[in-house]
Amino acid sequence: MITLYHNPRCSKSREALAIVEAFSQAHGVPLEIVDYQKTPLNLEQLRQLHRQLGSAGRDMVRTNEEEYAALNLAQADDAGLLAALASHPRLLQRPVVVFRERALIARPPERLHAWLGQES
Repeated sequence: MITLYHNPRCSKSREALAIVEAFSQAHGVPLEIVDYQKTPLNLEQLRQLHRQLGSAGRDMVRTNEEEYAALNLAQADDAGLLAALASHPRLLQRPVVVFRERALIARPPERLHAWLGQES
């Protein structure tokens, strides 16, 4: 199963969708597409995603969004950032792809080609 946390209004997210759809079809791997703004991740799901990314919580956060500044998240720790993401899904960096218990922030989307190839 491949899961894409997706924002259909984002061009990078749409590019990632095309790449994972092609990979899914070529390899017979089921694909789940989650519009994370309509179906926000809860705190536990965000913690799991954080672990799967294997990176600092700050990488998951769109620091250029109004909410980031309004919530004064520049000094927040990972727990604070994850709580903010749970309350403000717009802050989630996109697109995020999960495959075989690992995750990747696919910016730029072309990163997916090598990452999926190494994962298969």
